[in-house]
Amino acid sequence: MVMSNGVSTSTDKNIVDLSRNNRNRAVSKTVRATRERLQSTGRNTKVFERDVLALHANAVLQSALVTPLFVATVTAVGLYLNPAANLLGWALLALIIHAVNVLIARRASRIEIGALETVRWRRRLLAGQVLVGIGWALFSLQHCATCSGDSFYLFYKTAVILVAISISAMNSVMLRQGVLFGFLPLILTLLVSAVMSGQMMDIGLTAMSAFAVVFFHYIADRQYRSTLTLMSYQSEKDELIAELEVAKSMSDEARRRAEEANLAKSRFLASMSHELRTPLNAILGFSEVMNSEVLGPMANATYQEYAGDIHRSGQHLLDLINEILDLSRIEAGRYELNEDALSLLEIAEDCIGMVQLRASGKSITIHQQFEPTLPQIWADEKAIRQVVLNLLSNAVKFTPQGGEVTVKVGWTASGGQYVAIKDNGPGIPEEEIPIVLSAFGQGSIAIKSAEQGTGLGLPIVQAILAKHDGQFVLRSKLREGTEAIAILPATRVLQSLPAVEDAAPVERRRRTFA
Repeated sequence: MVMSNGVSTSTDKNIVDLSRNNRNRAVSKTVRATRERLQSTGRNTKVFERDVLALHANAVLQSALVTPLFVATVTAVGLYLNPAANLLGWALLALIIHAVNVLIARRASRIEIGALETVRWRRRLLAGQVLVGIGWALFSLQHCATCSGDSFYLFYKTAVILVAISISAMNSVMLRQGVLFGFLPLILTLLVSAVMSGQMMDIGLTAMSAFAVVFFHYIADRQYRSTLTLMSYQSEKDELIAELEVAKSMSDEARRRAEEANLAKSRFLASMSHELRTPLNAILGFSEVMNSEVLGPMANATYQEYAGDIHRSGQHLLDLINEILDLSRIEAGRYELNEDALSLLEIAEDCIGMVQLRASGKSITIHQQFEPTLPQIWADEKAIRQVVLNLLSNAVKFTPQGGEVTVKVGWTASGGQYVAIKDNGPGIPEEEIPIVLSAFGQGSIAIKSAEQGTGLGLPIVQAILAKHDGQFVLRSKLREGTEAIAILPATRVLQSLPAVEDAAPVERRRRTFA
């Protein structure tokens, strides 16, 4: 079963949406620019220099105990292998250098490093790494005079130097070129020693240490770049989220203002419509008395004609006010249903009788296609009668002289009930259907018609059906006619379909609009 192909948005809401887009154009532009920056490949590393230094300082503080333990282990093993070695003095110097680095890192983590101070603090941290390298350069000068062979002690020094390079590389990942600057004194010391001794083992130690420094520098640099990329993504994501939050806040504010304005409009219309009905009733009453000459004949026939015009105009104005009042009540949420058991067939027949005189005046034939037996439904009789009467009035209004109107009442495929009213009038262009379904909206054919309406009938029909959990379908083709279908759900039917053994009646009952 095809559902409604129309839209229920009103013209006022469309205007609010357009103004909202215009108002948020600057925010949308900012969000778009941020998204483009997020997708770009270029990264400005200077923006994150302070954050990188802070990360390095935190890394040094978190691993502050690693270096003392390593120095103690190296000293103990060295003294075991070479008791005569002067490792205690070296260990004390290494611990002092480590303490200086920790103090510099703690100072950097506790203060807010400004943009102008970034270079100075980076130089301080690099100087601390150079001191560390000097300490390990002094360690490389240790020799074992009492060892039976230098190969074992050289292996010990090589292992210690390689581990020291790896530990320093892990601690200075966020300090670019920290490994190179830190272990440059060590490499120079080993190179001088190898040249002076000419031993292949010293040359091998120098080559291995240089290779380790270059390798760990490469690894640290790759990790440094990856961290910068992640920080850039995180920063731009946070900026994008902030812009989206601003856009959402502005959108919510615009929607809230639009809803308040719409509610104020509905309340104003409801109040004014109620105030206008009292004097209009008096105008209608007196004009009807004058037109019908209840108090005696009028001497001038023109006055009687004027009284009839006053009555017709007043009735038209009263109908308009009643429709505005109904719509404003619905929009304000103050439209309450008086639900009762009623017959959709009887309401359709009554409404046909009400428009029959008008249809006969235009030589319009009204055809009825009703299901023979339909159970009652639970709905508001006045509201459902207004729905059927509005649809019938529209059909008769726009059907030409000698035309036809077909009224169908039956079952839907889901077990509900429907009223379908089809005419062979001029029809509605497909692009104008949303306009016709909006409040005060009228199509081009209705505007050119001599019988113009208020443009509130179909929005009221949609609102009433929505109150009953139903649906409204409007189908139309230009120069072929229009079909309006009011659907009530199966939950509104008071009894289900009786069991039927014959397949033909079942098929006939299930035959409905596609």
